[in-house]
Amino acid sequence: MLWVVFWIEHRFRIDFTQFGIYPRSVEGLRGILFSPFIHGSLKHIFNNTVPLFVLLMGLFYFYRHVRWKVLIFGFLLTGMLTWTIGRPAFHIGASGIVYMLVAFIFFKGIFSGYYQLVAIALVVVFLYGGLWWYIFPIDPKISWEGHLSGFIVGFIFALITKNVPLSQSKYEWEREDFDDSKDAFIRHFDEQGNFKEIPPQEELEDDKRQSTEGNPGIKINYIYTERNKDESKDQ
Repeated sequence: MLWVVFWIEHRFRIDFTQFGIYPRSVEGLRGILFSPFIHGSLKHIFNNTVPLFVLLMGLFYFYRHVRWKVLIFGFLLTGMLTWTIGRPAFHIGASGIVYMLVAFIFFKGIFSGYYQLVAIALVVVFLYGGLWWYIFPIDPKISWEGHLSGFIVGFIFALITKNVPLSQSKYEWEREDFDDSKDAFIRHFDEQGNFKEIPPQEELEDDKRQSTEGNPGIKINYIYTERNKDESKDQ
């Protein structure tokens, strides 16, 4: 959607900047919804969409229980906070959402205590650590207020969901109703985890039993014949 809006602007020579966030004005409130879709240049939209794509993938995969709440409410609250603290100018771009996602994924990973999520948080910091500088007014052309707003909202969301348990998937052998006697792979290991050989005849009987259990009424017979050396050469 960001790229479609950008294409419309340049194809039909339309400027949507006036639909951005203009702080502390009634008309500027519409920018809370529209400003993330408006970008001033190709570099601007490219610098936002690449991290936005990566961070949304991380949000939707690792935080499925809160992903829509974080995205929707973070979207609105970041815009509202920018409207409150911003300079009297039009604030456009999805960078506030990017900062919100960076802050949430980083602090949520730290607060969760799960080493997998902590690793994701460290990767986020490694990839986008340079973004932290732009929450300060170092460039008058950049909406540092939007960046700061997104950072604050993301941190608050991570703090609010600090104690929310994460849904963890279980492997088949971790389930309570799992029967290891029916698993052909696990049967090759003893209680200490040492590999053990299973007699071929016992494996054959297990295969027959599983085939009849899975397909009642079907019986499979295997017939083996020997060939002499002369026949093998001819064939």
